[in-house]
Amino acid sequence: MVSTTSCPGSLFKFIALRHKLNFQTQFLHNLSDPSRLFESRCRQDNFNNSSLLESVIWSISLCSSIPICRLIHSRVVKCLNYNDWFVGDRLVSLYARLGFISDAHNLFDEIPDRDLVSWNSFISVFSKMGEVGLSLNAFYRMRHEDAMNPNEITLISLISGCGIVEGGYVHGFAVKNGLLSERKVLNSFINMYGKYGCLNAASRLFQMIKLPNLVSWNSIIKIHVQNGLLEKGISYFNIMRGVEIYPDQATIVTVLQGCADIGVGKTVDAYHGYILCSGLDISVPTMTALLNVYAKSGRLTASCEIFREMREPDMIAWTAMLAAYAIHGYGRHAVDHFDFMVQKGFEPDHVTFTHLLSACSHSGLVNEGKELFKTMYSAYKVKPRLDHYSCMVDLYGRSGCLKDALVLIDSMPMEPNPGVWGALLNGCKVYGDIELGEEVAGKLITLNPSDPRNYIMLSSIYSKSGRWAEFAKVRALMKDQGLVKTAGCSFIEHDHKIHRFLVSDQAHPDIERIHAKLNDLMNKIGEAGYVANTEFVLHDVDEDVKGDLVRLHSEKLAIAFGLLVYSDNAPLIITKNLRICGDCHNMAKFVSRVENRVIIIRDTKRFHHFADGLCSCGDYW
Repeated sequence: MVSTTSCPGSLFKFIALRHKLNFQTQFLHNLSDPSRLFESRCRQDNFNNSSLLESVIWSISLCSSIPICRLIHSRVVKCLNYNDWFVGDRLVSLYARLGFISDAHNLFDEIPDRDLVSWNSFISVFSKMGEVGLSLNAFYRMRHEDAMNPNEITLISLISGCGIVEGGYVHGFAVKNGLLSERKVLNSFINMYGKYGCLNAASRLFQMIKLPNLVSWNSIIKIHVQNGLLEKGISYFNIMRGVEIYPDQATIVTVLQGCADIGVGKTVDAYHGYILCSGLDISVPTMTALLNVYAKSGRLTASCEIFREMREPDMIAWTAMLAAYAIHGYGRHAVDHFDFMVQKGFEPDHVTFTHLLSACSHSGLVNEGKELFKTMYSAYKVKPRLDHYSCMVDLYGRSGCLKDALVLIDSMPMEPNPGVWGALLNGCKVYGDIELGEEVAGKLITLNPSDPRNYIMLSSIYSKSGRWAEFAKVRALMKDQGLVKTAGCSFIEHDHKIHRFLVSDQAHPDIERIHAKLNDLMNKIGEAGYVANTEFVLHDVDEDVKGDLVRLHSEKLAIAFGLLVYSDNAPLIITKNLRICGDCHNMAKFVSRVENRVIIIRDTKRFHHFADGLCSCGDYW
């Protein structure tokens, strides 16, 4: 007897309505025991095999519990044939999907007259589950037990779940058996090699395709973009258009996501034009990707315009706009946007609250953040996750409420991760709490001894307080561990190229002009009241040496270059790979005033909009 709690009533209701059988009274009675329903169907004279098969197949597709699975299986044995409409293959997949691998194998072995479709289905179900060993074992059995010759569908099913080693084996098999000429197989191999960063192998396979289709082009573009080679991906995009293969939504979204990762603004304008000309502006995913890339390129106004132009933005679009407000430090706008979204009937999820709490943290909205954190579960049934606790600890840390942050961490229902402790350590650095900072840094180093950021943060706390002996010990420990501080670098786009600057950079072709411009600029802001803040130099050296070091930070070089090459009214948009230091932040404020320019700097945490000597963050970051 099977419990009714394990049987979805909608399954049987659907079957009854589907075939319009006149047994509603009997159907309601049979709900108390699902086996009666199948038995009654088998006994009905007017219920033919075709209708029963259709009902069984729908039952399999909707089944979510092993008792019902076994019930359906028993009825199939009693009333049907495993080979009818591949019902046996479907049951095998169902057993595997429910986690009963042994049952799946046993049933598969029972199926008579297994054909290539059966084997392909058997291999595919394990490959989709990530069970590479089981799928390869099935592949071996297929060839040796039933003497089946694999086709392109077999290989595609295998490749999708393979790692680089297993994929190499399948690749060799495809070459040996003449299956590498199939375009779909080549596309699958391209995706597999790209997933593991083997771009040369993927590119060689792409060159082997006689007539690449849209899937082929999308694959080669995607793997280059996802591996950080945006320019190469764009090159393939342009070649694709040159051979009159027209990009679709997937192509555009992939390229836009790559542009967003490095904050390329000018290039995106061209894609925006293409989207409008090709009619893709009606695609919500495409316009959401465009909104996102404009936001990450420092152009929040353009993001707002894109969102307003969407006819029916979905939940992802609403969340993307909220995230845009968050990274630009417009916390109040983010909260208002959230309220409007809820009024429109959208239900916020855990991603929405992560961006919302982050927005409150970066804008100093402590009370609002606390209230939202309280109501996210009580009002919206969103259970707090580690990301939400990390945002709240960051909120308390940035506002100096370090004790409140500790209380929250102690109350967490799960173990705090490095993100939570890192947020607290940042608060310790900002407010100079050495004792707590040492304790938190110790926890972080224990959790992840190979992450150099934890050592850097602790050494920063020591250097800020002038405790150079402790500073030296931390740096020596880093050296012993073989850890290296990530070099700070800044990026600025000009003339369709990304110009990269390191600290004390000498590599740029126009470096002499850049240094001359920077010297002139530093003199001008010095006359306006700027004084270098050398506490951000993590070296125990003389003050004049510290001044020289802080003077050549990568942000300053990028600002000087931007002033040389951009027109007088164009804002300078700079991306930094680390958090902007306090001295560069102060310098940018002075430059915005003396040069009457808007400067936008995106660091790893947020955007800073400098204008008229002020920053959008209100010096709270």
